[in-house]
Amino acid sequence: MDVFNLRDSLIDEYATYISSFIRIRDRWIKRFVDQSLDNGLLWPDPLVQLNPSFEPGHTIPELVSEGVLHKSCADIFRRGKSDSSFGSPMRMHRHQEDAVRTARDGHNYILTTGTGSGKSLAYIIPIVDAVLRNGSGKGTQAIIVYPMNALANSQLGELEKFLCKGFPDGKGPVTFERYTGQESDVEKKRIMSHPPDILLTNYVMLELILTRPDERKTLVNAAQGLRFLVLDELHTYRGRQGADVAMLVRRTRQALHADHLQCVGTSATLTTGGTVEEQRAEIGRVASILFGDTIHPQHVIGETLRRATQEFNEQDAA
Repeated sequence: MDVFNLRDSLIDEYATYISSFIRIRDRWIKRFVDQSLDNGLLWPDPLVQLNPSFEPGHTIPELVSEGVLHKSCADIFRRGKSDSSFGSPMRMHRHQEDAVRTARDGHNYILTTGTGSGKSLAYIIPIVDAVLRNGSGKGTQAIIVYPMNALANSQLGELEKFLCKGFPDGKGPVTFERYTGQESDVEKKRIMSHPPDILLTNYVMLELILTRPDERKTLVNAAQGLRFLVLDELHTYRGRQGADVAMLVRRTRQALHADHLQCVGTSATLTTGGTVEEQRAEIGRVASILFGDTIHPQHVIGETLRRATQEFNEQDAA
């Protein structure tokens, strides 16, 4: 397949489709519109991007040997797991390892790294580790809040890969459920009757869980003393919506008597100005307002990159 010819073909077909709606009688206006369409007014130029190379950290088995993670994490978090393969040991990125160690010390933290940097594992691994240490089936120990159902659905698939594949009957040592409003009545009743260790939801449904009688009797009661509250994609919570979510976090903490709640947030970008230290201080300040709890600048974790190519020396080229 020639991707360039494919692009040109798609654009030509789209241009023909768009032009079929346009009937301009004035020849000057028609000439201007035709020139604008020919110059690519309705479609952008090709975009080429390179994925960054992240600094590697330790493997999951190495962190297990060190005592940072529960021993079962070595069986759960493996690369390439499938129905027919148990996969291979997973090596973490440096920022993922930093997040795991920060969580193990009991601190609130924010992970602010680029797209495709594995932000979800930076809170999933600590949550699963905590459930394994505390014991599964003792109520909901973590609530993960997504701004969109599409993100919750995607994360559900990731959890199924790690916590179901490779285990007898597809049942791993930690339970999880999605509760976002997409579920049928039968599914909702099943989840309420058997609350999971980890609950995936959105901020609208979390509000309903706190207010509707059926959910209060089941899901709210099951989540008393909540251990983890995660807000994914923090940069989406701005303005009035940000204020609403901030108040929701406070009501959640109060309703669940979460006196030792560990707050975690992720975001691709929250601030760009100033030095790295200034950015961390500002991110920590904003996140502290959102969570209603202190997040120190040293617990704002950014990505650590490494060079993918050798550094060019001008003297070598002389």
